[in-house]
Amino acid sequence: MLVQLNRSGVSRDFSATATDLPLNPASLPAGAGPRPVVAVLGLASRVAGLAQHLPAGWSVRFAGDIDDVESDELVLFAGAAVRDIALARRLLPGRTQIIALVDDAAPAEQVAGVLTAGADACVRGGQPAILASHLVACRRRQMAGRWAQLNHQDRR
Repeated sequence: MLVQLNRSGVSRDFSATATDLPLNPASLPAGAGPRPVVAVLGLASRVAGLAQHLPAGWSVRFAGDIDDVESDELVLFAGAAVRDIALARRLLPGRTQIIALVDDAAPAEQVAGVLTAGADACVRGGQPAILASHLVACRRRQMAGRWAQLNHQDRR
């Protein structure tokens, strides 16, 4: 989806849209390593159609509660409340990306609240294509953070 739109014939090594890095899921051969999983907490109707807008190899599953979330999954709270995000941030590993989905008409205080509570991204409305774009960006940040950590360890 978006990864394909960002693909370019120009070689830009180690840039956000480089096509030769494992950061870009489009450059991975099928079956290479774990594929991204979006664990949804909340109303399934809020994320209807999301799977069709995610890149190939991604999957969406509905978790019963925070205990059902695996490490390295992207956690999507559909209809997020500040207390839910705060609890998830306390219980889940720091590398877990938490995305809050709020209503179109959510007040700015709610958006600021979920971000302050620890959400990595907050998406208004939930149009599947826009939500998928945010999830792809969160996955890129998650993978970039791992690469940066590996690079940092090598310098010690």
